[in-house]
Amino acid sequence: MPNQANHPLAKPIAEFIGTFFLVLTIGCTVIPGSPGVIPPLAIAAMLMTMIYAFGHISGGHFNPGVTLAVVLRGKCPPRDGVAYVVAQLAGAALAALVVGVLVGYPSAPMAIKDVKAALLAEFLFSFALASVVLHVATARGNAGNSFFGVAIAAVVLAGALSVGGISGGAFNSAVALGAGVMKMVAMGDLWIHVVANLAAGAVAGLLFRAMLPDDR
Repeated sequence: MPNQANHPLAKPIAEFIGTFFLVLTIGCTVIPGSPGVIPPLAIAAMLMTMIYAFGHISGGHFNPGVTLAVVLRGKCPPRDGVAYVVAQLAGAALAALVVGVLVGYPSAPMAIKDVKAALLAEFLFSFALASVVLHVATARGNAGNSFFGVAIAAVVLAGALSVGGISGGAFNSAVALGAGVMKMVAMGDLWIHVVANLAAGAVAGLLFRAMLPDDR
């Protein structure tokens, strides 16, 4: 749970920076074709460090679906949620442009062959991610723990290794935007990631409230 920020822009700035480095790491490891598990490990490591660095300011969402889940759970005011999402999308877009300067873009985007499978994969791991964030970073029963960053990053690592070949493994609407700008996925396929991510965040937030109605 974030502490009170001193500057009114501190929270969206934190979300911008965290999302920027997350998307930058994705582009700089995936596009050059880093071998084996290096890209998922690097991405999870960057997400973990950004969460530990900025979680005390904004909560370290870096993901519109997670932000929606936290808003519905009641731990983020809707006005802050809108500012978070704008910052996340801006950070992702800028990172994608920087990746183009650093390593270039692929010649062709990933082809999603089975839309239903991709939707399901993105929904399931977006749900897992949002649920883990809610329970390890916002629930009273886990207040003050030191493992929240590792737990959240581990979901992204597991998802990328499990279904990355099916859907691209974004689990994040902002990451999907960055991937589209970087030509890693087709712009026409972005709706798959956005719909799945936001639907999963909504379900995770509402389910948390149903399971723990007194944890407000």
